[in-house]
Amino acid sequence: MERVILEAEGVSYRYPGARDDAVRGVSLRLSAGEVMFLVGPNGSGKTTLLRLMLGLLRPAGGEARVMGVPVQRWKRRALARLVGVVAQREEPVFPVTVRQLVMLGRYPHLGPLGAPRAEDRAAVERAMALCDVLHLADRWVATLSGGEWQRVRIARALAQEPRALLLDEPTANLDIRHEMEVFELVCGLAGSEGVAVLVVSHHVNLAARYGQRIAVLQEGRIRALGPPLEVLRRQVLEAVFGWPIEVVNWRGVPQLVPLKNNEVDPISREERER
Repeated sequence: MERVILEAEGVSYRYPGARDDAVRGVSLRLSAGEVMFLVGPNGSGKTTLLRLMLGLLRPAGGEARVMGVPVQRWKRRALARLVGVVAQREEPVFPVTVRQLVMLGRYPHLGPLGAPRAEDRAAVERAMALCDVLHLADRWVATLSGGEWQRVRIARALAQEPRALLLDEPTANLDIRHEMEVFELVCGLAGSEGVAVLVVSHHVNLAARYGQRIAVLQEGRIRALGPPLEVLRRQVLEAVFGWPIEVVNWRGVPQLVPLKNNEVDPISREERER
């Protein structure tokens, strides 16, 4: 029987002073070992939904739950033992080594005196090994490349030994190699460690390759939710992104191809808009 780790049921939220809801009646479930991607245009509510599921925002309607318990009932320290987060933007501020930064992920588990124990050091070593940054342990974080920095941040989240991992645009500003390494890493963890992985990404094609399910958001609502082959259809994607698109099949995986204006004849455009 699958174990639901994260759940949103009819959640809605409107920012103060805004005319419309940023998230409108969204429902989804994320189970142990599952990889789900949230995709959609800018302003579609992806990051807001993540914040609702983490309890950083209180929904105006509906409820977000972690392990079946409303997220607002969790104490932040206890919640941090269950959910690891890699935020969209973060820059190293203090001069710390990679090992010291990853050790910060153990904070929710530290005892009253706050001193790392043997199990904390072991968890840090294991997280760094999983993320292939063990050889960087004594490097200052300010000297890391973009790809190394992202892997170290993921290692810090894994040091929490979470049941779920939430990532907001984890490959922003990375080149192809480092982007692929990050997706290989976090999606591999779902299979090897049973971690539930929820990823916000603009990369629809990579979402199709790595996600077991994809949720397509548009104006705060889920436009489509399911396996890539069911969700990534031309009619859906053109309506969501407002641009002519073709969807091709690459080794059984749907891939999006944005079209130039001169590649869409007037008759075809009329048919698409029906």
